[in-house]
Amino acid sequence: MKRAFSTMTIGLLLSSVALAAPELSPQGIIVNPLPTDLQVRVWVNKDPGKTGNPVYQIGERIQVSVQVNQEAYVYLFSVKSTGEIGLILPNAYDQNNRLAAGEVRTFPPASGARYALEVGGPEGQDRVLAVASRQPLSLAQIADIQTGRVSLRGADNLARALSIVVSPLPQQDWVSDVAFFVVGRAAVTPVPQPQPQPGTGTLSVNSTPSGAQVLLEGRVVGNTPLNLVLRPGRVDLELRLGGYQNFRTTVQIRPGETTVVNATLAPAVQNGLLQISSSPSGAQVFLNGRGVGNTPLSLSVPPGRYELELRLEGYQNFRTTVVVGNGQTVPVSANLQALRGSLEVFTNVEARIFLDGREVGQSRGGFLRLENLEGRVVQVVALAPGYRVAFREVRVEPGRVQQVRLELSPAR
Repeated sequence: MKRAFSTMTIGLLLSSVALAAPELSPQGIIVNPLPTDLQVRVWVNKDPGKTGNPVYQIGERIQVSVQVNQEAYVYLFSVKSTGEIGLILPNAYDQNNRLAAGEVRTFPPASGARYALEVGGPEGQDRVLAVASRQPLSLAQIADIQTGRVSLRGADNLARALSIVVSPLPQQDWVSDVAFFVVGRAAVTPVPQPQPQPGTGTLSVNSTPSGAQVLLEGRVVGNTPLNLVLRPGRVDLELRLGGYQNFRTTVQIRPGETTVVNATLAPAVQNGLLQISSSPSGAQVFLNGRGVGNTPLSLSVPPGRYELELRLEGYQNFRTTVVVGNGQTVPVSANLQALRGSLEVFTNVEARIFLDGREVGQSRGGFLRLENLEGRVVQVVALAPGYRVAFREVRVEPGRVQQVRLELSPAR
């Protein structure tokens, strides 16, 4: 190592991952499964378009570039085919890892660099991992910025460690990307934008939203947007992105032609939750006319529109329409209204009518109708001058009309 200039030997390869909380993938390191407006893109100098798998010879110098669409802190790791891991950024010579929105930064820079990056052996597939975060990350437990050494070995161990580092952050506040290259022994002429050669065709894969993992014949080859130079023939294509349904299709690659796939990813279907309660509780619950239980009740249902009905003896039926969104919890609370009954009182003479000791009217013409009565046993009394008291106990049935006849006999 010279005093003002240092050479770092790296071997890098990374692939995209699908992480949910976060998840680890054998094809990559760590990937945010949620759609986020924060994006990061990393590439090596022989493949700025990220359309292939460029080859570097052992000892050849390499440059790594990165870009973010919003202001973010960027961390770069090299992952060799042997499992050896190194920290590229921040490093002892360049500790400013805060990038502005839209800024492209290359390591080492084209001019004024105090260090260089060299590709080390052995031969194999290496990768570079970029992690961008709206907040600074603490790497003290896993990496030494001064030496670039990482106290872990193997992509899986790095993934688990990074998952712990980003876990405290909101999932929309971080994102990752990967760039691949092959370590070989023969120098290869860089081809920034490979063009179809005789006997090959180009596959251009795009998705909305972007950043979906691309699989050809079941093998991960990168993230959208992605251009690939392939041999002619039919290939099975699959796109995967956390929170969205997998997209699958078969495409035909033709010599000298570009086949374009533009996929609009559909959100993954997640059941919603209906939380149904009633006062009083114990009401029968009917969903689209089918009995499903009694209140209180929680139901996991697919997204959609539902007709809900609650039934409880002695109370009016409760009906409503509920709409459950994707993964949504919908509470429904019903205050059931008690049914009321009616009572028709017939007397042989006009009389004053009392209900549980309270005068409620007069049976003019020998008839009185009492409405909106609670369902219970009541005492009906009839009084008329010159006649004996007549009374009877009657059970008022909710929702029904009860009749009672009282015969008043003359007093002696």
